[in-house]
Amino acid sequence: MPRCCTSSKSARQRAYQAVNAELVTLYWQVGEYISRKLESAEWGDGVVDELARFLARTQPGLRGFTRRNLFRMRQLYECYREHAIVSALLTQLPWTHQLLIFSYAKGEEEREFYIRLAIHEKWSSRELERQFRSARFERTVLNPPKVSPLVRQLHPEALNIFKDAYVLEFLGLADDHSEADLHGALLRNLGRFLTELGRDFCFVGSEYPIQVGGQDFALDLLFFHRGLYCLVAIELKAARFEPEHLGKLNFYLEALDRDYRKSHENPAIGLLLCATKDSEVVEYALSRSSPRR
Repeated sequence: MPRCCTSSKSARQRAYQAVNAELVTLYWQVGEYISRKLESAEWGDGVVDELARFLARTQPGLRGFTRRNLFRMRQLYECYREHAIVSALLTQLPWTHQLLIFSYAKGEEEREFYIRLAIHEKWSSRELERQFRSARFERTVLNPPKVSPLVRQLHPEALNIFKDAYVLEFLGLADDHSEADLHGALLRNLGRFLTELGRDFCFVGSEYPIQVGGQDFALDLLFFHRGLYCLVAIELKAARFEPEHLGKLNFYLEALDRDYRKSHENPAIGLLLCATKDSEVVEYALSRSSPRR
């Protein structure tokens, strides 16, 4: 992209963020004003209805100040007024995102989880809603991935990055799909798969060639994670999990660390993506036979 176009796009993005920050700040201030009036019994709920009708009648071009939104502004203030760190993040998200979080999140911890992740991953409102519908909070926080002690030692951050289950409904696969069907669908929907994996995953290759002892092998998918600073090998299985799958995955990880990992990178991690899994053995999916530095 020409430099002038990139600069123009960046300028528009900064302008949009500045306008959004001002708008959310205004909504916060309105919410604070309404909340204090109601708490001090100066107003009853009916006054908010009257205010909404007054604004609609006298300021027909003023959008966003409906009765429902005025109460949402009050909710915004009351939800986050005791949480200075979280409230400081609110201006980084559009109002549409705030409304989705109010509608779906069931508590303070879940709200903060989606606020932070939506900012970090730069989700659109559509993607944020998808993450709610696919229970990202439950999959990540309430049911964290089970990893081996060695992975905890080498990559303690992995618990915050990998998930116990990945939702790939966008692939549109039949129930009796093959591994080749899964592989092809992931490549055709690589952008959405990267979104499901997480923002710091970078695609390296498909059927990545690995040579060991004069024999040629092909790793299904290879990624690099910028935060963990390591290669991430993904093996695909359309059938249910079997223990021998891990032997092959660990074989690839050893080969990557011995012959492909750069000296400044951390040991590779493996992810076994199965159609079904046994929760008693899934913890080994990210295990290593031995650490290599």
